[in-house]
Amino acid sequence: MEIIPGGRSLVKAWSKYLLLSLLAIALCFIIETLRITPVSAFEVELATNWREASFPVENFQGYTSGFGYRFAGTGQKEFHNGLDIAAPLGSYVRNWWGGQVIELSDQSSCGTQITIQSGNWQHIYCHLDGYIMETEQGRYLVDPQLGVVVTQGQYLSTGTRIARVGMTGRTTGPHLHWGVKHGQEFIDPGMIIRAMYRSS
Repeated sequence: MEIIPGGRSLVKAWSKYLLLSLLAIALCFIIETLRITPVSAFEVELATNWREASFPVENFQGYTSGFGYRFAGTGQKEFHNGLDIAAPLGSYVRNWWGGQVIELSDQSSCGTQITIQSGNWQHIYCHLDGYIMETEQGRYLVDPQLGVVVTQGQYLSTGTRIARVGMTGRTTGPHLHWGVKHGQEFIDPGMIIRAMYRSS
């Protein structure tokens, strides 16, 4: 049997190369398998907490503008960071998830607005009826017609009527603009609603 000079070294080198290649492929597979995207993270969280969530508006009529890029009334392309839900003027807005009111505002295109923090989640309600009043005791959202009052810092339970659909801020018709953040990232509320109903 003829032995090629350096043959054993060549076999060892190829064996090492093959082993390293297989390890690299296995490592890539493990990384891809373990990678968790923000969508799967919040879907898992929603699936385990479905009974704690509430649809955010009464007298639902339809969705008028989705999450993502759209052309504004000016013809300019803009990013719409929430979901517009049509409902008759004065319809009650319900708190999606129990949490603390961290901001009340009425000085932007969002109009009269409530922002609530629920753990990793932040949910924003825009174009509400009423106005913000500031006193020595704190900031309040006041809706004089129905006596709805929300205080900054207040804890609101899931499903609580927190305001009414209005036409404050930049809007062409009565609707609720509902924005949701998970961590610091805006999430498509449509995905959240689908995840809620899939887990119900």
